[in-house]
Amino acid sequence: MLTAPQLRAARALLGIEQRKLAELSGLSVPTIQRMEASEMMIRGNVDSLMKLIGALELLGVELIGEGQASATGGRGVRLKADYRPIKPPESEGADAGGPA
Repeated sequence: MLTAPQLRAARALLGIEQRKLAELSGLSVPTIQRMEASEMMIRGNVDSLMKLIGALELLGVELIGEGQASATGGRGVRLKADYRPIKPPESEGADAGGPA
């Protein structure tokens, strides 16, 4: 399974924008945006997911599942098993930080 954080990280490692990934995978930009905005596991139809994964693999990305070792031993990053996402601080109001 592919997660939204994996997708965002893969695109960042490749140094490409959503538009380029959409072009290379045969998907629309809004589809890539929806996939990246998912909570964790990307939901979508199987054909779209396969196109996306295929494009990432052709570009040189190895998707590593939880608990798996890298098959090729290339450089990369992965989240620790005890990772907890940091939530952004809540806004203190509409005029916070503005002129008094």
